[in-house]
Amino acid sequence: MQANKRRAKPTAPTLPDWVEPATWTASLALVAPVELLRVEAGTAEQTRWAFYLERYHYLGWRVVGENLGYLIRAADGRELGCLLFGAAAWRCGARDRWLGWDEATRRRDLPRVVNNTRFLILPWVRVPHLASHALGRVARRIGADWRIKYGHGLGWLETFVDTERFAGTCYRAANWKLAGFTQGRSRQDRHHRLKVPRKAVWLYRLPT
Repeated sequence: MQANKRRAKPTAPTLPDWVEPATWTASLALVAPVELLRVEAGTAEQTRWAFYLERYHYLGWRVVGENLGYLIRAADGRELGCLLFGAAAWRCGARDRWLGWDEATRRRDLPRVVNNTRFLILPWVRVPHLASHALGRVARRIGADWRIKYGHGLGWLETFVDTERFAGTCYRAANWKLAGFTQGRSRQDRHHRLKVPRKAVWLYRLPT
């Protein structure tokens, strides 16, 4: 019988000469207009983006399936943060109830939902309101970017915020809606015994 082998996680890019910058404080007006640079595989920007996520995001860097990443940059080119979007959760009770989905509707409409799986403001960056501003900027363009890359549009963004770590303030400020909470169980837990952090489920309806 063939052994069940889990696919190894790709090695994250490294920056051999990396020196972490000193803390930098600025107003949102000073860094505007904020740019969202769509990262492309094999570019220097993609290498830095993946490095930042692996090193500074508590979940690390992980990309599978359909996905889209952005580098958040100030007007002068200074890199401020990272965004990553990927496939929506196959099932989420809070989301599905909030959207009024039955099983057939979920199967039909799920491809039009993408998950903000990673969001990072670089730890040395201190720009008030930058996070909610970046979420607003990406909401206005991700539908077009996704259509260009994958040939279909989007209707909703979702994200899952670990309530033991974060309050979700930037999502609320960017007009995302709190749809509810997960049950605190891992999808790998067939017997409902393994407890994981409870997560807040946030949704954002994209403009049509």
